[in-house]
Amino acid sequence: MDVTTEATLTDDAFEWAIVEIMGHRKLYGRIREEERFGAKMLRIDVPKPTAPRTLFDAAEGKPEEPPLTWVTQWYGGPAIFSLTLTDESTVLRANQPYAPAQRYIAPPDRHDDDDDEQVF
Repeated sequence: MDVTTEATLTDDAFEWAIVEIMGHRKLYGRIREEERFGAKMLRIDVPKPTAPRTLFDAAEGKPEEPPLTWVTQWYGGPAIFSLTLTDESTVLRANQPYAPAQRYIAPPDRHDDDDDEQVF
């Protein structure tokens, strides 16, 4: 079950962690224990990736930060393979969208003598 909510940065017993589910999925987010459906479950709120804003995105030329949203998931105890406590910056960095590499254009050769057309 996934629920998207607006970020609330109050300290309400959340811890920052890396959670592996069944050894196949690795989730980075804030966690806490909750009782749901008559059983203790792990709640993990994963920051939803948003594309970084550029100067071209804002009308006045000033980039503004998009609101941070979360995707909430619940897992039962037997599904958890490992749990590693971490910090907020690691979680936010791990959930950033992939940024493709920039194209590199080599500068012209300063020692080019323009005799490439000659046959030796």
